[in-house]
Amino acid sequence: MFDFEKFPVYHESEQFYLEVLNLFKENKISKDAKDQLKRASMSIVLNIAEGAGKYSKNDKKNFYIISRGSVNECVALLRIFKLERIIGDNQYAILYNKLLNIGKMLSGLINSMIKR
Repeated sequence: MFDFEKFPVYHESEQFYLEVLNLFKENKISKDAKDQLKRASMSIVLNIAEGAGKYSKNDKKNFYIISRGSVNECVALLRIFKLERIIGDNQYAILYNKLLNIGKMLSGLINSMIKR
């Protein structure tokens, strides 16, 4: 088993990515916006995995920080979708809370790299 597969945040991020794919099936979203959200949500997952494979604390931390930035990007995209009425308040709240949880978990990983 790879280290990242042990991280709850990795599994939460995978689930968020699947929810993004379902969002595309349920809503009419432009190709550019789909691409942006898909890349940002995938970046969360991939940077957690890549960071877990690094040997130095600083390298790990940098990848987790990039992943955290992708969480923020996803939030901003969802806010735009809500403003444009592509998604409703309920769907927004569900996805927002998932990202909030992922962000907190990533902050924990980042802080653990600082304190060691």
